Amino acid sequence: MVKMKWLKDYLGIALGTVITALALNMFLIPNKVAAGGTSGLATVLHYTFGLPVGMTMLCFDIPMLLLSVRILGARFGINTLLGAGILAATIDLTAPYVPVLTHDLLLCSLYGGVMSGIGMGIVFKFKGTTAGTDLAAAIINKLTGISIGQALLGVDFFVIALAGVVFGKAELSLYALISLYVTTKIIDLVQEGPSAAKAFIIMSDSSAEVADAIMAEIGRGVTFLSGRGAYTKVERDVVFCVVSTREVSYIKDLVYRIDRQAFVIVADAHEVLGEGFSSPS
Repeated sequence: MVKMKWLKDYLGIALGTVITALALNMFLIPNKVAAGGTSGLATVLHYTFGLPVGMTMLCFDIPMLLLSVRILGARFGINTLLGAGILAATIDLTAPYVPVLTHDLLLCSLYGGVMSGIGMGIVFKFKGTTAGTDLAAAIINKLTGISIGQALLGVDFFVIALAGVVFGKAELSLYALISLYVTTKIIDLVQEGPSAAKAFIIMSDSSAEVADAIMAEIGRGVTFLSGRGAYTKVERDVVFCVVSTREVSYIKDLVYRIDRQAFVIVADAHEVLGEGFSSPS
């Protein structure tokens, strides 16, 4: 079973990296959209010195991987090498054969971002990584204390700005930012799943009555959370439940029918597992 799990992870990482490579070759690299990361930096060097994008990425990734292992410890392992290697090889091997689907900068930024996000999301979902600027951000965090998010933003912004300067077109940097934003959103979507459910947090003086009504009329399970008002010092039960999106209006109507003064929070719930929702894979 363990070997099958490893095989599933390796196949998932391979699939994700191939999708990412195709996105780069079909949309981003031919249009000089360097949307951050080592792929963006390699794109700049490709058009400046004629270097192959994939091998240039690998030349940046391997030293960073070795440095990260030395500084951060061996926590990345073979999955990182697998992802970075397949991505680099696929980019260079498929570049002469993959058609460029559009030269419209907006379309290539959007579709390239979506496809890259799908590929990277699959890689992350199967516990892999393609090295790149996330390793650089982790190293900067370890050495300077700057948060990984800020470090990653800084590194990607540097690459995008560099592309705009080298290519002599500020609009290429603007389109790269669009692509980077779309990629990050799609990565989250692939990992977490679409928002197919809503989580309700309900604070009411009639919490027991609200909970009974939800269970009886909607048929959803309810959990009581212990709460205490910081200002009033009053303790009360907080109602927590997760429902499908089509049940949201029913829950709100039900709550305010019982208590017009209830305080209600509705939040997105991604990848809900358990009774009444998806089963764990």
